Amino acid sequence: MKKVGFLGAGNMGFAIMKGITGSSLKDISLYAFDISEDLRKRAESIGVNVCTNECDLVEKCDYIFLAVKPQVLSGVLETIKPVLTSEKVVVSIAAGISGEYLKTRTIPDLKAVLVMPNTPLLLGEGATALSKVEPTSDEEFALVCSIFGACGEYAVLPADKMKEIIAINGSSPAFIYLFAKAFIEYASEQGISAEAAQKLFAKTLVGSAKMITDSGNTIDELIKMVSSPGGTTLAGLDRLYEGNLVQVVKNACDSCTKRAYELSE
Repeated sequence: MKKVGFLGAGNMGFAIMKGITGSSLKDISLYAFDISEDLRKRAESIGVNVCTNECDLVEKCDYIFLAVKPQVLSGVLETIKPVLTSEKVVVSIAAGISGEYLKTRTIPDLKAVLVMPNTPLLLGEGATALSKVEPTSDEEFALVCSIFGACGEYAVLPADKMKEIIAINGSSPAFIYLFAKAFIEYASEQGISAEAAQKLFAKTLVGSAKMITDSGNTIDELIKMVSSPGGTTLAGLDRLYEGNLVQVVKNACDSCTKRAYELSE
């Protein structure tokens, strides 16, 4: 039985824990600690064992997920350093944090996995990027991958691309929600119920995603399939091109990446 602990039971930590408890994974026992009593109780409500403090969790667990905000991570690492050993594996989901950062603030032979997940893990539809930090073994890395694979899709990336990927899967749900909000607000302005618009647009997002992954067509081909010459779609696309939507999205991604590098310092 592998003991997997979470330092931090907020939105992302809870999403991963809930993904694990709702998956087919066996032989994993979950532990958590959070300074918030409400968050501890929420974790306990899905069968997670609650620890009394950070060091108690680290001592009990084989895998320690750092599910705290980057701004408080340094203090947490200082707290747990005395009880960290080279047999344990630290899994960091903190944006912008490198393996070198973790090692310099704990122990030089620390085993670690860098992870960038997203909140759809709550529904078993997560998209997670992972990178192994030496001397983590392939077996240990495979277990972490299996956790995220059981509650969504995952991809293994080089460690030097873990900051750049944040915008692609970590932050992008927020960008997509903002995009959806514009469509739903437009529908309301046209006298269409927000409920109906949200239902239809959300299903359109799901279907469009399936077309990207399963149709075998490129993105440009998929756009062309929807765009009849002289039709309504092209009229709308023209305005998006005028507003340089593609560059706006790239600018948003670039801002995410720059912030990740700032946090790593």
